[in-house]
Amino acid sequence: MIVADTLLADLTTLRVGGAAGRLLTADTTDELVAHVRHAWGDDDWLVVGGGSNLLVADDGFDGTVVLVRTRGVEHDTTTDGVTVRVAAGEPWDAFVASTVERGWTGLEALSGIPGTVGASPVQNIGAYGVELSDVLTRVEFLDAATGERAWLDAAELELGYRTSTLKHGRRGVVLTVEFALGTDVQGGVPVRYAQLAGSLGVTLGDRVDPAQVRSTVLALRSSKGMVLDDDDQDTWSAGSFFTNPIVSAGFAESLPADAPSWPVGEDVKLSAAWLIEHAGVHRGYALAGSRAGISTKHTLALTNRGGATAAQVAELARYVQVSVLNRFGVALVPEPVVVGDLLA
Repeated sequence: MIVADTLLADLTTLRVGGAAGRLLTADTTDELVAHVRHAWGDDDWLVVGGGSNLLVADDGFDGTVVLVRTRGVEHDTTTDGVTVRVAAGEPWDAFVASTVERGWTGLEALSGIPGTVGASPVQNIGAYGVELSDVLTRVEFLDAATGERAWLDAAELELGYRTSTLKHGRRGVVLTVEFALGTDVQGGVPVRYAQLAGSLGVTLGDRVDPAQVRSTVLALRSSKGMVLDDDDQDTWSAGSFFTNPIVSAGFAESLPADAPSWPVGEDVKLSAAWLIEHAGVHRGYALAGSRAGISTKHTLALTNRGGATAAQVAELARYVQVSVLNRFGVALVPEPVVVGDLLA
């Protein structure tokens, strides 16, 4: 069914964005394929899952939006664990919760991340020392260039820090995602992130029950306003709005000694949250007269305090970028997909 004039603000976690020209909802994978092929007849088309990584302009999107609501989880037991195939529209955190309940390991540290399974390889989502690339084996993909659906191995996606060929260059739609997960719950899972280890009261590298890891991650994310809650406007956001910058080791040495950093090959990853805070943009900050503001819990989240416009969110984002660039010479890169002329 085609629906006209649906507000994208109602389909995104930032709760901003004007109307879509047309909206098609896909409840099955076959419907998703058919709707996307139909949308390709328009000059502009957009696929929306959980809407947790989207900033849509106030004048909306004058094209076809395909809303992914497909469902389904299949699995096969292997000698090393379990192979799991998941429909793109499955809500991410509900799927992670189900893996923990079934005794499958590998995703527990990625608990609480909003969005859908189909969006997870696009960003190569990651948290607390774990990235999707650690367990992703392949995706079923509908390729806009060929019009065909095929399975792509993880290596073909060139997964990196919050990036992949699905995000840059390869146009199409993820239909299904396949994971290789473990089943040795008794042995626990290694803790790979210092903050998580501290909250668990263990040493980095120690093994902990996956259910305990999940509950602790959810508590940590909640304390930062990073778990969706209709009653908490700090969660009316797109999560981390900027990626952590990766710079040369030489440039990193020019920053203050207390600036957090982590080696990434020959380069260094910086903390975007630390840069923002130390550029003078503190938690709770808002520009005069704006309903968009920095989260009161975490400087990396730009939030809608109720009644914000996309233009106000974009204005705040530019202010943060300029503040960090002027103070530290670092250009912050937005993480959400921006629809419309907002951050140009």
